[in-house]
Amino acid sequence: MSFGETPITVVGNLTSDPELRYTPSGQALAKFTIAATPRTFDRENNQWKDGTSTFFRCAAWRTLAEHIAGSLAKGSRVVAFGRIRQHNWQTPEGENRSMLALEIDDIGASMRFTTVTIDGKRTQSAPASDAWATAGSPAPAPAGDEPPF
Repeated sequence: MSFGETPITVVGNLTSDPELRYTPSGQALAKFTIAATPRTFDRENNQWKDGTSTFFRCAAWRTLAEHIAGSLAKGSRVVAFGRIRQHNWQTPEGENRSMLALEIDDIGASMRFTTVTIDGKRTQSAPASDAWATAGSPAPAPAGDEPPF
């Protein structure tokens, strides 16, 4: 991420299946929309109420795009991290247009309301014993020690 970019984390549900395309140079691009809907508890009626949804148009590139298209579908609850990008263009009639979109850097299934299964396929060439170092995370504590959290 470059200096001055606007990072954002969004939690919500996909409004449709991701659309996977390839650029003329062969780069994968996944486009999808995440709907984030706040919920509040109404104590008078003793029930949850949905607020106004915010829709985030998203794009992911390369391997991440292929993983998203192969793993997520309409209704999937996700936690997505990325950067806000402004796109400007001109219509055929000469009108200037712009929109904000979220360029995804990482995304995962939310486990707040469901369970998920990770298939464990690795795309990195590091041996399994080196997985923590490859991921840039601290190594797990040796067996018998207290967990770090």
